[in-house]
Amino acid sequence: MKLSIIIVNYNVRYFLELCLLSVQKASKNIASEIIVVDNVSSDGSCEMLAQNYPDVQLIKNTENVGFSKANNQGVAKAKGEYVLILNPDTVVSETTFEKILDFADQKKNLGALGTQLVDGAGAFLPESKRGIPSLKGTFFKLTGNAKKGTYYNKGLDKDDNGKIEILVGAFMLLKKEVYQKIDGFDEDYFMYGEDIDLSYRLFKKGYQNYYCGETKIIHFKGESTRKDVRYLKYFHGAMEIFYKKHFNINIASKLLMKLGSKLWFFIKYIQLTDTPIVLEKRKRVLYVGKRKISLEKQMKRTLKFAKFKSYNQIKTYVEKNDFKEVWFDEGYLSYEDIINMMTLISLKECIYKIHPKGKNFVIGSNSSDGRGEIIGLTN
Repeated sequence: MKLSIIIVNYNVRYFLELCLLSVQKASKNIASEIIVVDNVSSDGSCEMLAQNYPDVQLIKNTENVGFSKANNQGVAKAKGEYVLILNPDTVVSETTFEKILDFADQKKNLGALGTQLVDGAGAFLPESKRGIPSLKGTFFKLTGNAKKGTYYNKGLDKDDNGKIEILVGAFMLLKKEVYQKIDGFDEDYFMYGEDIDLSYRLFKKGYQNYYCGETKIIHFKGESTRKDVRYLKYFHGAMEIFYKKHFNINIASKLLMKLGSKLWFFIKYIQLTDTPIVLEKRKRVLYVGKRKISLEKQMKRTLKFAKFKSYNQIKTYVEKNDFKEVWFDEGYLSYEDIINMMTLISLKECIYKIHPKGKNFVIGSNSSDGRGEIIGLTN
């Protein structure tokens, strides 16, 4: 078997289903398996898997063991030459797996391989390619000045392929034997920091990590890693674990990191929001596709249907008519088309959602710091 896809799930049923639909298309011509490790979800995720995806292997934990341990459980069961660590709040294109496997097969000393991530608004996520998090670089990151440090890799263009040091755990491809040689994710990390730690350990062992910018995926970001006080504490603690483990830190450096961490925690705490999107306030919504759908009266008045497959044509139409929200019909467009359209349009105040083929909901993320939105439809 060529590829094992490992997905750790916790209470993101609809995003998990969207992810699985895209993964199934991407792995159509690849000898592969999908393993979902569920950390005691209470939203019907496991029931959905049993009913709709019987071929997906499910590991049901009896307690929330965190991201690191759950991925290690999945990899232990994997039969593929390669393992792909994939977040459930991601959408891959139909060609993603073929491209990354072809790229990986050409590298003799491969550590981990990542790809270009864009958020739910189509904007590039700089954590797709990172540098070794020096104390100075991390301080700038924590205080909101990441451009001044080396936390992100700025020497490689987002659309290029090349060597990289640190990857993000939302999408990491490794050979299973390499993953096992370095003992997988360090289970001292419950959430956050484990991807930095794994990347750095690979780097120190002499493996080469890579970034493949020629293919891109969506990472809705605010879903599987909900931004609340509890998770802010996890990130804060994770960075302390990382520096204690890998660096000899003097008293001045410790004080600097504590100051940066406290300031970051305070800023993020103030920014926490989960403001609901009120349907009545939607003024103009564009549905790109051909399916007939039924909605509540207030939505019927705002929804405009159109059929576009030209990227430039849809961009011009959206800007000209001042649409604030775009829904993509996955029965009309491929996932690759949808991702490309999102990145091309990528308007600051525009929200994007996907209507998966055969499903009665549209889904998307309105904020990287809050829950996404699922709107029920009648097909």
